[in-house]
Amino acid sequence: MASPPESKDRASLADFLNLLRLRRALIFLVMALVLLTTLGVTALLPRWYRSTTKIRVEKPEGEVKLFQAQNNPYYDPYFIQDQLDTIQSEIILKPVIRNLGLNEVFGRQLGSNEPLPTSLTQRYLIDKMLRVESRRSSSIIEIDVYARDAALAARIANEIARVYSENRINFATAGQREGVEELKRQLTAQEEVVSRQRDLVEKLRKDLNISGVDLNARYSDMEIDRLRQMQNSLIALRVDTIGRKTRWERFKSIPFEQRLTLVNSELIQDVNIQNLLQAYLVADQTVVRLRGRLGEAHPDLVAAVDNRTKIREQLDGLLQGYAQSLEISYKEAEARVAELESQLAKAKVDQILSARERMRPFEEAAQKLDDESRLQTTLKLTLRQREIDFQVPKRTIEILNQAEPARRPSRPSWTLNIFLALVFASVLGVGLAVLVEYFDTSFRNVADVEDRLQLPVLSVIPVSRTPARLDPDNPAEAEPFRVLQTNLNLALTPGQASSLVMLSAGPGEGKSTTVHHLVRAMAAAGERVLLVDSDVRRPTQHHLLGQAREPGFVDVLLNKAAPDAVIRRDVAPGLDFIASGAAANFALSLLYANKLREFIAQLKGRYDKIVFDSPPVIGVSDASVLASVVDGAVLLIQHRRNPQSMVLRARQIIDGLKTPILGVVLSQVPPGAGDDYGYYTQNYAYYGEGGKRRKHSGSEATGSRPAEAERIALDERDSRDRRS
Repeated sequence: MASPPESKDRASLADFLNLLRLRRALIFLVMALVLLTTLGVTALLPRWYRSTTKIRVEKPEGEVKLFQAQNNPYYDPYFIQDQLDTIQSEIILKPVIRNLGLNEVFGRQLGSNEPLPTSLTQRYLIDKMLRVESRRSSSIIEIDVYARDAALAARIANEIARVYSENRINFATAGQREGVEELKRQLTAQEEVVSRQRDLVEKLRKDLNISGVDLNARYSDMEIDRLRQMQNSLIALRVDTIGRKTRWERFKSIPFEQRLTLVNSELIQDVNIQNLLQAYLVADQTVVRLRGRLGEAHPDLVAAVDNRTKIREQLDGLLQGYAQSLEISYKEAEARVAELESQLAKAKVDQILSARERMRPFEEAAQKLDDESRLQTTLKLTLRQREIDFQVPKRTIEILNQAEPARRPSRPSWTLNIFLALVFASVLGVGLAVLVEYFDTSFRNVADVEDRLQLPVLSVIPVSRTPARLDPDNPAEAEPFRVLQTNLNLALTPGQASSLVMLSAGPGEGKSTTVHHLVRAMAAAGERVLLVDSDVRRPTQHHLLGQAREPGFVDVLLNKAAPDAVIRRDVAPGLDFIASGAAANFALSLLYANKLREFIAQLKGRYDKIVFDSPPVIGVSDASVLASVVDGAVLLIQHRRNPQSMVLRARQIIDGLKTPILGVVLSQVPPGAGDDYGYYTQNYAYYGEGGKRRKHSGSEATGSRPAEAERIALDERDSRDRRS
């Protein structure tokens, strides 16, 4: 295959637009096929209905603390992402599947008499039916459910919103509920301690006979003040120890795999853990995004999964460390309480040994009763505050609307599918046109022909709807053949009779019609012309001229008739004609070369031009025999029909016969085939219109219409030939 011409490397926008014009039929065909296929597939696709419900979620404020201002809720993208994942998790979808009986519903839809497993139903719900998303910088979550049944889609959407709302409220109040219960247990135990201490004080009062002593009396000595300070510190440490113990026990009771959801809440306020969680969420989003468009073995996806795994391992390690830190903090608080109790006991022993040893047991008991009573009062106040906070409505979630059954299906979308089909078809059509153009090795313009063949272009013949006959009212159609006739006369020796043959590389390139119009142009120019139909296998000229096929050229070669006997004289003014004749299995071989030379030499004295209509060069030997005996050959090339290699091979065959090639004729060139061709076709039209006006004015002056009469005569001859 010949290499593409250099013009491909110098393609411009104008060349590209010209390519689109030339290949517009292919582009429109591809677009029509893609569009029809899209319409058919869209019509056959099942209808899916969408129901939507919206909910607004807010990050919880955390536990209400005494004597501490509360912060207003704010937008947290990581919190919203957690909620999106929670809605699509088992804790929400499994109750929805159970409440609506979706296992049985989906089983019937899939043609099964058995209910589907819950895991399969959940997977189908997530992959095919559920879409949960939130707009950027918004705390509103939109839950879209797609189903073939509009009512079912609405029920699923509403049930998901309801179950999620209940779960969210339960999760928000779970920590407070546990804290209230723990405070109640501590308060009950403290009440028992106060009761026992009061009984001990009363017993010491009776034993020491100090019923008249004021229990609230304070002594001024420094040892008693120091004991009281130590006792107050012990009470504060005990309260702190209770808080640390409660926090550690609550954290320890939460399963390890669920502790990750507590990072953004107040239970875990470690900055390092929160930062690492944000990095993990970013890595998880990266994995989800890459998995949607890459394969599982893609290096980018594998690297992203490994990165997420490493971050998760670090995060799990920090959570384990955080749990251990809570336990250590609780143990340290217990140790401080034990140490302070030990020091307080030692101080009390020292005080008992003092001068006021008799009163100290009672005083200590009374002081302890006072301390335990104050601890009891503190627990009561804290419990009351927590109970009030627990009873305050939690507005961390709000269902904004109820999903309604859709009236029209949302999928497939006709508008979207048609738009995508048009875009895809346009890209595919243009791409296919460019691909076809790239692999098209035919001649693209006059410059290509002259560069590759090293032959002049004698004429460019535009495409015609009726190539067999010219429109007499449009002189521009005859102008290319007059140009060809003029250029041939310039290429031949002036004043000498010449024999010519028109050749083409392959069949069906319009060679016979071109020869037909060429000899008419020669005759109209005043030359005496003889047309010989030497294409004995597929003759055409007798049809074009409305003549009989026999006798003809074959009869002369077979010595069945003399040349004068087969010549049809004046088939047109100045034009004689020899038909092909008829002979079974006749081939024009080298055996008839001398006979052809005698035939041409005998007729040259009577005609200015003898023109042969020949079969194609490649594949048929007749053309080579004809080309070897004539004075010159004209090579006809149809626009964009055969590859360059085929035309080059035809020229090599003709060159091997030592027959001069006078030039090239380009036929069937469509309008807008390029600037190179446009110069010819536009000039034909321009001067043809002027000639048309001159012709009309002349015909009106003389009252004659020879062209019209000639066309009518040709039509009558064609009719007679078809009837015969």
